[in-house]
Amino acid sequence: MKHSTLATCSLLLVAPLVLAERPNIGSVVRHDAALDKLLAKDAKIEVLASGFVWSEGPVWDKANKRLLWSDVPANTIYQWSEDKEGHSVFMSPSGYTGITGGYPEPGSNGLTFDAKGRLLACEHGDRRVTALTPLGGKVTLADNYDGKRLNSPNDLAVHSSGAIYFTDPPYGLPKREKDSRRELDWFGVYRIETDGEVTLLSKECDRPNGIALSPDEKTLYVAQSHGPQPHVFAWDIKGDGSLGPRRTLFDCSALSKKYPGAPDGMKVDKDGIIWTTGPGGVLIISPEGKLLGHILTGQRTANCNWGDDGSTLYMTADFYILRIKTLTKGAGW
Repeated sequence: MKHSTLATCSLLLVAPLVLAERPNIGSVVRHDAALDKLLAKDAKIEVLASGFVWSEGPVWDKANKRLLWSDVPANTIYQWSEDKEGHSVFMSPSGYTGITGGYPEPGSNGLTFDAKGRLLACEHGDRRVTALTPLGGKVTLADNYDGKRLNSPNDLAVHSSGAIYFTDPPYGLPKREKDSRRELDWFGVYRIETDGEVTLLSKECDRPNGIALSPDEKTLYVAQSHGPQPHVFAWDIKGDGSLGPRRTLFDCSALSKKYPGAPDGMKVDKDGIIWTTGPGGVLIISPEGKLLGHILTGQRTANCNWGDDGSTLYMTADFYILRIKTLTKGAGW
C-alpha cells in the first residue's frame, strides 16, 4: 500500500514538468557558416498552438506581451501569451463584414503595429487596409486606387515616416484572378502616404505577397508566391520614393521541386538578413541573395515575425503556430 502511494506521488510531482515541455518539430539545415551567428546549434522549433485552418500574419503585441495572428479562412484573429493557458479569439470577424458569403479566404491576412500603437491589417474580404485604434474602432486606410477597388490586400510593412507599404494579389477574391469583382488589371505593390494618398509603386509582379524593408529603408523586398516564378524580389528605393529596376534576390524554383510551399511572408533582422517563408519552411537569406540556412517546419509556412525581446521568430505554418529562438533581433528592436 505504501509502495502504491509513493508511485502516485511521484507521478504527481513529475507530471507538471512533462506538461511544461512544448513539443518540437522539424529541423534546421545549415547552408553557410554564417548561420552559426544567427541560430544556435541546438535551436528547436517549438509548437505553441495548433488546429487552425490557415494561420497567417503573426505580430508581437509589445504592450500586452502577446502574439496575434490571422486565421484567414476562419475570419478570425487569435491571441496567445506565455503566461496563459492556450489561445483565444482576439477579434472576429477580422477581415470580412459582408452579408453574403462565397469567400474561401475572407479574413485578415498580414498584421503589424504602427508607431501610434494601432493594429494594422490587410483585410481580404473587405478588400482594404485598416487600423484598429487602441480605444477601439477601425479606420480604413486604403480600399481603392484611382477610384477602383483593391483586389485583396495581403501583407504590409511600416516605414519610419509612417508610410505603409502593402501588396495586393487576388488570393482573397472568391475566384481569385478570374473573379468578376476585380476592378484593377494588375496585382500591385503600393504605398499609403502619410497624407493618406495611395501610390502605385509596381505592377510587375504576378502575385506579390510578403513585403519588408531593409533596416536602412533603402531597399524594398517582395516575395512572390507564384508557381511559374517563385522569387524574392528587391528594389532600390529612390530619393523621391519611387523604385529602381526590379531584381531577383532569390529564386526558389529548385527548392519548390523538393518541398511544399512558396515564398510568402518575410521579415528582416537588425543586420539586414532576410527571413522569408518559402518551400519547406523559412529561408534565411543574406542581403546579397545567398541562402544561409533553412528552418524546415515540415509544413506550408505562410509568415513569420519577431517577438518577445525581438530575438524569437514566431512562424505560422498551416495549422500550427511555431517559434524558434535566434541569436539576432528583428530590425527596429
